[in-house]
Amino acid sequence: MSKHTPLYDVHVSAGGKMVEFAGWSMPVNYGSQIKEHVAVRTAAGMFDVSHMTVVDVMGEAAVAFLRRLVANDVQKLEVGKALYGALLNDRGGVIDDLIVYQRADHYRCVVNAGTRDKVLAWFDQQNQVGADFKEQDLAMIAVQGPRAIEILTSIEDIPGLADVAPFNALEHGDWLIGRTGYTGEDGVEVILPGADAVSLWRRLSEAGVLPAGLGARDTLRLEAGLNLYGQDLDEDTSPLASNIGWTIAWKPEDREFLGREAIERLRGRCPQKLTGLVMRDKGVLRHGQRVVTDAGEGVITSGTYSPTLEYSIAFARVPKAAIGSCQVDIRGKMKEATIVKPPFVRNGKNLVD
Repeated sequence: MSKHTPLYDVHVSAGGKMVEFAGWSMPVNYGSQIKEHVAVRTAAGMFDVSHMTVVDVMGEAAVAFLRRLVANDVQKLEVGKALYGALLNDRGGVIDDLIVYQRADHYRCVVNAGTRDKVLAWFDQQNQVGADFKEQDLAMIAVQGPRAIEILTSIEDIPGLADVAPFNALEHGDWLIGRTGYTGEDGVEVILPGADAVSLWRRLSEAGVLPAGLGARDTLRLEAGLNLYGQDLDEDTSPLASNIGWTIAWKPEDREFLGREAIERLRGRCPQKLTGLVMRDKGVLRHGQRVVTDAGEGVITSGTYSPTLEYSIAFARVPKAAIGSCQVDIRGKMKEATIVKPPFVRNGKNLVD
């Protein structure tokens, strides 16, 4: 049986089309995925992301624990700052990608819903330094779009929020508000007690923020050039072949994070890259389609119709030397596409044409 977030009844009442996702019953849309997508690009939309897993890592051993598990280096953090990174296995594959926030006396990790069990098991298995970590039962609402901050601060007095820089966070009572998101637009992700979530959601809705579901979340993140775990990232693929090599903190050279030895062998020699594709023919690019380039074959990891660009876009894992024109096998017919560097859209701007 699927789990419910604190906002489940609100979604049903609002006409949310509920689907099973990573063990949770979540809204895929509220009637029009395109309308929800456009609202985030032009004004403001909100997503229930309470299915995400929130883990607090505490105690004197917290820094050593996270420096060993996360390929990025949490020692770079200061209170109120956040970083994006990856948990790697011994082979250099990605167990999960996550955001780590530094709070006054502990770290808060936000990991994917679908990887909850294996991440908690990995934390437990690799806890050689006696760190104290605990999953938190909290809700999470992402408010995204060019008007997100303006509307949020109009319904809730949050001093200083407008001045918070990207990948920084602000404490607001029991709420942790991060200037983060998964859409390529300005906005925040609010981690808060479940008892507060329904009130905040309703007040945002009354102020004109449009509820958005998993469908719009996927088209927005792909336009923004952001990976989806399980498709663009997985345990068998190196971060160097997944367009997140920039998250690896190679220095200091004596920091022995898990997976370092495996990916160091690939450093500068990774034969593949994760890049963008834009469709130049009729048709829609989809996960699993074969890509043929002058440098060899690859595969689409994520693909969709872009509501902003009004044509199909994708991520594809292809040979590192591949550039320019390519072909995609769509139901046995070879269709023309072009390799481009993601992102496709950021802050409402077309970055392709």
